[in-house]
Amino acid sequence: MVGILEDKDRIFTNLYGLHDWRLEGAKKRGAWNATKDMLSMTPEWICEQIKNSGLRGRGGAGFSTGLKWTFMPKQESERPHYLVVNADESEPGTCKDREILRNDPHLLIEGALIASYAMRAHTCFIYIRGEYVHERERLEEAVKEAYEAKLIGKGNVHGWDLDIRVHHGGGAYICGDETALLESLEGKKGQPRLKPPFPAGAGVYGCPTTVNNVESIAVVGTILRRGAGWFAGFGRPNNTGTKLMCISGHVEKPCNVEEAMSIPLKQLLEDHCGGVRGGWGNLKAVIPGGSSVRMIPAHEAETALMDFDSLGALKSGLGTAAVIVMDQSTDLVRAIARISYFYKHESCGQCTPCREGTGWMWRVMERMATGEAEMKEIDLLLDVASQVEGHTICALGDAAAWPIQGLFRHFRPEIEARITAYRAGRPHVQGATLVAAE
Repeated sequence: MVGILEDKDRIFTNLYGLHDWRLEGAKKRGAWNATKDMLSMTPEWICEQIKNSGLRGRGGAGFSTGLKWTFMPKQESERPHYLVVNADESEPGTCKDREILRNDPHLLIEGALIASYAMRAHTCFIYIRGEYVHERERLEEAVKEAYEAKLIGKGNVHGWDLDIRVHHGGGAYICGDETALLESLEGKKGQPRLKPPFPAGAGVYGCPTTVNNVESIAVVGTILRRGAGWFAGFGRPNNTGTKLMCISGHVEKPCNVEEAMSIPLKQLLEDHCGGVRGGWGNLKAVIPGGSSVRMIPAHEAETALMDFDSLGALKSGLGTAAVIVMDQSTDLVRAIARISYFYKHESCGQCTPCREGTGWMWRVMERMATGEAEMKEIDLLLDVASQVEGHTICALGDAAAWPIQGLFRHFRPEIEARITAYRAGRPHVQGATLVAAE
């Protein structure tokens, strides 16, 4: 068997688009089966089942999904409740939600209906990133099918009125933050809000709102059909369920795959990707959860598990489970300089540490990449990164600091040697480097 998860336990059975994505095809694969029975239970029961399943947010933060739902007011009032699905998948290396949107959209729509009922919401917004044009067209077609089949909308067959509205964003990374997304949804500049109030108290249009990732919502129907215990049976305690993982970089076969949580990273790469290019001994480092988490070196990747706790213990994180593999040919300093440019470019500029710090860190990283920096600037850079980390309204400041911290935590001698060589008149030359940002 390849990997840990058996085919019979896969939730996303059309991940690769080999089957019909439309309503009839989705129904044959199990979507919309017994949905009415689920909605005959109480909202509290549904929230409890999702809590018992151990489902944690699949967008990167890893917060308990069922617990998050319970933060919404228990009674409907003159302020309507809203569910917002975050489909602004902009984290470099991450391409999992894209496959759900274009190949299994009905799982997302069904999950949105169930989640909306659990939170007493009659309107769901799906905020999709600006670059996802084909995915938006697929999703809109699927939503239209669901309306025509009376699966959603007013007076639908399930007995819970729900309108789903697809909102196309402008292509800003910052709108991946839930409160910046809400600002953008309201037609304003996508900038994070100060919390409190939290969205469950005052979200979109000042009304109670919950924001969830695409994958978090799309698995809900299958969890309730198969039972919370089934989902909780995969992975380690507090790290349960199945998870879509995106593997890119220096592997033989980059891919998206659904796997059980807590699968060893080495097994994930070897079973599904044909291993590291040039063999495991050629591995240099891995970014295990999208560009915003700290890298881990090869010797830690040997024993790391793909879950929140294992990677957290290594001072990294599961994030979106977007694994970026870098072999010995990689210029790690140049790679992190490129990532630093991305965060400098995507900062919304609202917080001073982020607005000023991201640009400064990128400029220093560019000089580190060539060796033109001074030794004392290494500690200065780490000090500035620590000043940015944790001192901004949203997590973009952390996302800009962590890749730099991971690089210096594990590969500081490599950078020191580069600076020394430059001082001695031997500038660094690397054959297979990542192209510098313009």
